[in-house]
Amino acid sequence: MSNFKQKQYTSRSGKQYTFQFPGVRAAAQISDRIKNKFGIPSEEKLAEEMMKSVIVEPKLSWDSFGGDKKEFNDVIAASFRFLEGEDEEPADADHQN
Repeated sequence: MSNFKQKQYTSRSGKQYTFQFPGVRAAAQISDRIKNKFGIPSEEKLAEEMMKSVIVEPKLSWDSFGGDKKEFNDVIAASFRFLEGEDEEPADADHQN
């Protein structure tokens, strides 16, 4: 997995995290697994997948956040944006439609 793109992320509280892209197929599988039967993403499933497959440093568990829901929301949302490629600037701004 070390050939996949990584990103250093600093949360709003100043903590450092490393995200790693797990590959296109794994990203598609994660996207499928986090949805409920109506196609709506589940917060719990999303967090589990991000902690397991995308946030590589430090390794996190539910207990890592204690009672800090803001930190949890920040890190999980940022890691999902990274997984989906939504945190990147367009390489060519003129190429947008």
